[in-house]
Amino acid sequence: MNEYHQGRLHGVWALTTRELKKWLKDPVILFMTILQPIIWMGLLGKAMNLGGMLSNLPPQVGEQIMRSTFGTTDYFSFMAVGMISFTVMFTTMFSGMSVVWDRRLGFLNKVLSTPVSRAAIVFSKILNSTLRGMFQATLIMILAILFGLQLSPSFTLLNILGIYLAIFLLSAGLSSLFIALSLRSTRQETQMAVVNLINLPLMFASNIFFPVSMMPGWLQAIAHVNPVSYLTDALRQLTVLRMDVSALTLDFAYLGIFAAALFTIGVVLAWRFLTK
Repeated sequence: MNEYHQGRLHGVWALTTRELKKWLKDPVILFMTILQPIIWMGLLGKAMNLGGMLSNLPPQVGEQIMRSTFGTTDYFSFMAVGMISFTVMFTTMFSGMSVVWDRRLGFLNKVLSTPVSRAAIVFSKILNSTLRGMFQATLIMILAILFGLQLSPSFTLLNILGIYLAIFLLSAGLSSLFIALSLRSTRQETQMAVVNLINLPLMFASNIFFPVSMMPGWLQAIAHVNPVSYLTDALRQLTVLRMDVSALTLDFAYLGIFAAALFTIGVVLAWRFLTK
């Protein structure tokens, strides 16, 4: 029994390593993934000097308005943390594309002919996506600090572990969703259409750029069930805001349920629809 479990883990790790090697052999994709949030941070985060709009007010009043609206006196810090969620979201969205490519190139048929389980195939795709998301989020965090991100005084190394855990949960959930949507797909155009259909609503119906409280009522209802909102709030609680333990607990509970539910659905659908 122990050898059986070791064999399953070896299969997962071998498939994950293959995915990571493919990614590292194409540095243009990594560069473009990092460049896009940098452009957003530089052009939007720095250009929208909301604090400057309040310069005619007494400094204490302006700071109070900014803090009551964004939780921090610096909009760039608020928005830069959202760019971490932005990067993680777009990284996981393309996890389903690898399933389509493996099917078209014949690699998926070869794997399905081996003792490796369908669950291991799905989990390797998810693990690859989460590792990539964590790595890219680390780079974005470092760049944001260089650009002027102001960390809260309560920020510690323990907060970093919380950041990675939150990223892992959302990555696992979204990767499972997009992999499930790609199980029967044989055309990359179909998967790209699905990604383009979902990415904008997930991004703009969340708190990446602005607080949920500033949105119209109907959009707030969507943002309150959007998992990206919970990741972004958890990241802000751990980096730039005064930590609210009850809010942070809710964020992790929601992300945990989301990841577990979508992973279960992905594995079940893989057993049913992942065929040669």
